[in-house]
Amino acid sequence: MSDVDARLNLSQRTDARVRRVLAGEKLGPRSVLAFAGPAVIASIAYVDPGNFATNIQAGAGYGYSLLWVVLAANLIAMLFQSLSAKLGIITGRNLAEMCRDEFSTPVRLAMWAVSEVAAMATDLAEFLGGAIGLSLLFGMPLLAGMAVTAIVTYGVLLFEGRGFRPMELIIGGLIAIISLCYVVEMFIAPVDWAAAGVGLLVPDLPDARALTIAVGIIGATVMPHAVYLHSGLTQHRTPGRNDAERSILLRFSNWECVLALAVAGAVNMAMVIMAAAAFHAGHSEVSEIETAYHTLTPLLGGAAAGFFLVSLMASGISSSAVGTMAGQMIMQGFVGFRIPIWLRRLITMLPAFVVVLMGVNPTEALVYSQVVLSFALPIPMVALVMFTRNRAIMGHFANGRLTDFAAIGGAAVILCLNVVLLAQTFGIPIPGLE
Repeated sequence: MSDVDARLNLSQRTDARVRRVLAGEKLGPRSVLAFAGPAVIASIAYVDPGNFATNIQAGAGYGYSLLWVVLAANLIAMLFQSLSAKLGIITGRNLAEMCRDEFSTPVRLAMWAVSEVAAMATDLAEFLGGAIGLSLLFGMPLLAGMAVTAIVTYGVLLFEGRGFRPMELIIGGLIAIISLCYVVEMFIAPVDWAAAGVGLLVPDLPDARALTIAVGIIGATVMPHAVYLHSGLTQHRTPGRNDAERSILLRFSNWECVLALAVAGAVNMAMVIMAAAAFHAGHSEVSEIETAYHTLTPLLGGAAAGFFLVSLMASGISSSAVGTMAGQMIMQGFVGFRIPIWLRRLITMLPAFVVVLMGVNPTEALVYSQVVLSFALPIPMVALVMFTRNRAIMGHFANGRLTDFAAIGGAAVILCLNVVLLAQTFGIPIPGLE
């Protein structure tokens, strides 16, 4: 048996185990794990380098006071990722394909164009983050770090052709590394847990800059490409052959969304808490990833700084690979064709090289890329709500009233924040945030 066949068989064995559960086999730990994968891959978008940039600025500048934004963004993410997964499971089509089938050609092409811009903004953050981590960890020039990141990311992407399971395990392993690094950070940083609890539960936006960071946190947490991607990951993984099987798949998918995004949300909160504990009291001016690294060493020791960089590097490589997967799926869904994976990787990483060669501050580029993503986000969110509440498309799996209310409310929150940020950008006074 060849090595490629062995890797393909890993996916086949996972599919067979899921099929046995759908046929009525008693559940065991290995059977439950066979259902896990799509939400794990999608969740890497919620701990990408854009999150590092916005969370460092949030914690250093405002202490624990913006933790509630991270919590709210994560709850919205759980809902919309669950809806995206449901769309793929129930219809056998992904969100981009649904948009192609249900909308007029001008609308579809406009949505595709916005989605491609969002994909580039996503990859800017992810690619730069991995490069910054490599550059600082190994003392290499940033451009060299970008080249290494490109090669490693492409190597990870090659596993996509070997069935769904190897990629799920690789991304899951990298998420475990990121999570472990931040578990260690929580033991090193002098956290004020009472203040963190207040910041988590009491909404507060101290000033206009806090609003910009809050929108950036949301843009970095609820990602457009992840909303598209999740439906593509579930549509062909183990298709349900009848409504009973689809109900079982949907139940496992919902649990996986909650657990995977709870882990991602906890990592995001840990990023803010670490930045607040380390920087807010005496170094609130820290706003860049490089400065955070150099400041962590004298404050908390080399171990804390090292774990920070390892997590950043794992985040950049894994999220960049997943972002490229999403870009391929979005193009295929909207316009019906694909380009070679190496060409998409080349196109989407060009903006990052332009940013560095122009001398733009990398962390500032990361933060503003997340704001761009927040403006692109309402498009897939609104489309997803439209499709999943439509009984002609979803049958009796269409959203109930409570889900509808929550989804429309979440989309409305994003739209309102974007309107306020747009007003702020053009100098229109915002009461209470001058």
